[in-house]
Order: sequence, then C-alpha cells, then structure tokens
Amino acid sequence: MNKYNITIFEDKHRTQVIDLWKKCNLIKSWNDPNKDIDRKLKVNDNLFLIVEFNKVIIGSAMIGYDGHRGSLYYLAVDPKHQRKGVGEMFMKEIEKRLIEVGCPKINIFIRNSNIEVKEFYQSIDYEEQDCLVYGKRLIPDL
Repeated sequence: MNKYNITIFEDKHRTQVIDLWKKCNLIKSWNDPNKDIDRKLKVNDNLFLIVEFNKVIIGSAMIGYDGHRGSLYYLAVDPKHQRKGVGEMFMKEIEKRLIEVGCPKINIFIRNSNIEVKEFYQSIDYEEQDCLVYGKRLIPDL
C-alpha cells in the first residue's frame, strides 16, 4: 500500500525539493532556491518538512516561528497529488508542529501570481487577513 510520510528535510533531499518547486512554479528569478535552503538550514529549527510518497518527494514546506507568529513559505504539493487530501494532511501536521512550539497563529504568504490556491486555504478554514505585506531585499541572491 502506498503511504505518505512527512519528515524533516535533509540535504540529500535538496535536488528533489528544488525540482518540486520548479514543477509548482515557486521559484522566481530573484530567489536562488539553493541559497533559500542554505539559509533555512542555518536556523536548525526542524521546521522544514517534506512529504514522501513511495520514497519520492511530493511535498515541501518551509515553516518559521519567531515567538509571535508562524509563517509558511514554499508550500508545494506535486500537481499529480493535488486534490487528493495531501495538502490538507500536510497543513494539519504543520499546524500541529507549530502548536507544539507554542505558536498562537500562522500567516501564509501567497504571491498574486499564485492566487488560485486561495480556494484550498479557504477550504481548510484560513481567512484572508486585513493587512498589506511590504518587503525589502536586504541581500540580493543574484
């Protein structure tokens, strides 16, 4: 029987995860995915998760917690596994792990170019927040 396995990212997963991000259109020209992975691994918080199916990585999420809010980046589920409950199962595990570290709320950042995922988040009880997000690049990747 096929089984989904959620585990902590290890460097041996890097190539498969980056390939997944490409397949899910999560990589942008201004972000170097290897540098993003290296930065996350320096935090060493065990909040970079993958989903495996038959030993193939079909999901990933970079999760952060700063003591006030949790945040979620690079949430990806292979398009072949979408609409099968994988995303919801993965989000429940992410929420569980954040609760375990005392996180009271999670924020998810969605690019305007990826707005079709709104329906998914709404289906698992996430609500659009009344706020704007501003950003400033401090260290260029290119």
